[in-house]
Amino acid sequence: MALRSMRKARGCWRFIRALHKGPAAASAPQKDSTKRVFSGIQPTGTPHLGNYLGAIESWVRLQEEYGSVLYSIVDLHSITVPQNPALLHQSILDMTAALLACGIDPEKSILFQQSQVPEHTQLSWILTCMVRLPRLQHLHQWKTKSAKQKQDGTAGLLTYPVLQAADILLYKSTHVPVGEDQVQHMELVQDLAQGFNKKYGEFFPVPKSILTPMKKVKSLRDPSAKMSKSDPDKLATIRITDTPEEIVQKFRKAVTDFTSEVTYDPVHREGVSNMVAIHAAVSGLSVEEVVRHSAGIDTARYKLLVAEAVIEKFAPIKSEIEKLKMDKDHLESVLQVGSAKAKELAHPVCQEVKKLVGFL
Repeated sequence: MALRSMRKARGCWRFIRALHKGPAAASAPQKDSTKRVFSGIQPTGTPHLGNYLGAIESWVRLQEEYGSVLYSIVDLHSITVPQNPALLHQSILDMTAALLACGIDPEKSILFQQSQVPEHTQLSWILTCMVRLPRLQHLHQWKTKSAKQKQDGTAGLLTYPVLQAADILLYKSTHVPVGEDQVQHMELVQDLAQGFNKKYGEFFPVPKSILTPMKKVKSLRDPSAKMSKSDPDKLATIRITDTPEEIVQKFRKAVTDFTSEVTYDPVHREGVSNMVAIHAAVSGLSVEEVVRHSAGIDTARYKLLVAEAVIEKFAPIKSEIEKLKMDKDHLESVLQVGSAKAKELAHPVCQEVKKLVGFL
């Protein structure tokens, strides 16, 4: 029944989409070889809509703009909470498949597994010895995550922002794509780079943040909260491998309000505004265009339009993930080659750091 209702709404959605089609895309921009981008993602389950819109989609674009781009599956970060070893290994491969399917190209960027480059932990220890304990304890994410664990968080959970800094500085990265929730951690990275340079001489570039265009994608069941892989409510999160039926069900159950009109008001209408923001992001339309062309559509029908747009966006990605997951050897080879390339960049930087610190 839901899919039949969604098909009835397709005429409207196709009209909206057609309006957005413009002239052929311009030629690819000239890459800036003086800048280096680094970012990482944890291998904790299938990427969701928020991961895609908030990070991965930007990563694909940055491959075309920067001469040196590194993307890491940060498995060392994932063990700050307990992990099943077999599931973790599979999650690393699944994340590799997802990133490749989304458009990360190993010929244009270095895609690698963090734990395969031991220089990450070596630099992390040196930086850990430079940061004061209260600085880490005051970070917002430590407060939030340790509270969830009833103040029983591990030392790894406390210090992982320093490992994150090491991830970035190890490659002398100049730019880091981040979401709003990582701004505090980027300030720590910048402070550590400046502190190291002040003590040992100019060595690390002070990296700049690239704020992703999409703000936080909110939970479909609690629009005051961020969409999360770990949300216990299975209807709250859209995974890129969800079936069309699952996506429709989740959007139908999405929390909105008692006003049927489609408007964008993140303060007073969080749920509907979340729908509009998602719709705009997956369709390429502006928020204003989405609202304007949704006039006269009630929120129940509108949810189905958004569902269809998401299904259409993820259909080719989902199909490619399924193909890639069938070839485990290929996925492992991509990570091995990428990790070797990353190590070539990381090793001389780490050696120089050791000399500056006095180890060599």
